[in-house]
Amino acid sequence: MRAALTMATAAIFAMPPAAALAKTPDCASWPTNMALVHLKNAGLIDIPSVNETQTKAVRLASEKIGKDRYQQVYDITFHTRDGTTIAVITNSQASSEECSMSAVDVYVVSKKIGGSAALPSEDTTKK
Repeated sequence: MRAALTMATAAIFAMPPAAALAKTPDCASWPTNMALVHLKNAGLIDIPSVNETQTKAVRLASEKIGKDRYQQVYDITFHTRDGTTIAVITNSQASSEECSMSAVDVYVVSKKIGGSAALPSEDTTKK
């Protein structure tokens, strides 16, 4: 009996909290669309020139900040037909019912340094 109780207690403490199991909303489209509008308004991009099939949005973080409310951060990269690449980081709030729970803060990334961006390519490696 004691062994079974010890085993059950160990199993309970080994389980992740319910909040860790909860699925956060996938709301990449809202910050992506709003980032395009902000970039257009700033004169940094012409929306018809964006190659939508190459646009990439990666959720970097999603933190629960209230009942069914999440703070989300995305790394979004746009490619235009003329070869220009524009990267932004967005910050916004979402819920399971509505992706547009807040305005979208958009930060233009002028240069990525460190990590894989800092590794020399095969073409530029000195021999």
